[in-house]
Amino acid sequence: MTATLVYDGDCAICTSSARLVERWRLDVDEVIPWQHADLEELGLTAAECQEAVQLVEDGQVTSAHEAVGRLLIRSGKGWRLLGALAVRRPTCWLAAPAYRWVARNRHRLPGGTPACAMPPPNPGGS
Repeated sequence: MTATLVYDGDCAICTSSARLVERWRLDVDEVIPWQHADLEELGLTAAECQEAVQLVEDGQVTSAHEAVGRLLIRSGKGWRLLGALAVRRPTCWLAAPAYRWVARNRHRLPGGTPACAMPPPNPGGS
């Protein structure tokens, strides 16, 4: 099963996290910023990638805390337990809002820059 992790290359926090994935040799075939990825081939949109990290496993897409959890589960050993905590009840009820909070505030976190800020929501809904 092949896996591609797609992150926001304009965000310093996301880029640092992607480097950790590579350094820790987590089980993923490619780690790529969405700005350099063939989003259509991966079945993703720019809006999805701006909002959260994406993991594409043989065409199946997971996002946000679920993507992180799936990546950890794939990586075996001690990572599997952490991944399960991110995607299974009841701990996923904490992981989901924690991920959203970090994503919304990443430009305010240590190492964050103004480029890390998420785009404002589209009031038109598209």
